[in-house]
Amino acid sequence: MISVIDLSLIKKLAVGETSLVFDFYSIALKRNFNAKIKYGQQQYDFDEGIMFFISPGQVFSINVEKDSFLQQSGWMLLVHPNFLWNTALAKTIKQYEFFDYSVHEALFMSEKEELTIAGIMQNIQQEYHSNIDKFSQTVMTAQLELLLAYAERFYQRQFITRKISNHQILDRLEELLHNYFENEDLLKKGLPTVQFIADSLNVSPNYLSGLLKVLTGQSTQHHIHAKLIDKAKQQLSTTSLSVSEIAYELGFEHPQSFSKLFKTKTNLSPLEFRQSFN
Repeated sequence: MISVIDLSLIKKLAVGETSLVFDFYSIALKRNFNAKIKYGQQQYDFDEGIMFFISPGQVFSINVEKDSFLQQSGWMLLVHPNFLWNTALAKTIKQYEFFDYSVHEALFMSEKEELTIAGIMQNIQQEYHSNIDKFSQTVMTAQLELLLAYAERFYQRQFITRKISNHQILDRLEELLHNYFENEDLLKKGLPTVQFIADSLNVSPNYLSGLLKVLTGQSTQHHIHAKLIDKAKQQLSTTSLSVSEIAYELGFEHPQSFSKLFKTKTNLSPLEFRQSFN
């Protein structure tokens, strides 16, 4: 139910593209992996040390070219959900959003960080190769929790240090929301969803929200609502449209839903805002 694999010992894989679905949580630390992995709709080449996470039931594929000899190094930890039964981690592991990130949203690590993660994986391997006793599961679960805590710390660091690419995503988000709220998309499609925004930016929803929380302190949903409220304020202060008409133009089927959201965000009803503005 738990296994650590030394990837340097794997020299050959089946030629061509192979699709796989694990029943395990997979945590992989890889370097110099001269094959291509597709996860979701994204493809990634492993030219430097990266770490990525896959939860049970998710599909990914490995594409190995003919006569390709693997020169990879690194470690892979596989943990079956059953191993976590009767532990607190059985519930909390689902709260780690990076298990739903795409491969191209992998964690880029320094050599020092790699050594930290590799050391924890080797501790787990050493533990299950030792004599099994009533403490074995507790010790290995504690090591897994430590690994996940480090991963979360390293991701927070990555959101900050990879400023150029991350701020480009933020700029594209602002442009996307501006264009969406300025054309007829609101009338035709209603309010944009987090999934729609993430797909448009070519990132996963959880990665986008995690990135935005670090850069701006707000989730994707908050950014959508902020743009919506700005647009509503503009309509309330510069037009004579009724609240119902404004609600309809902003993609709401029911004016009451719009009024409730507006008051939640501004502490004023739409009519109170219009009166105070005037």
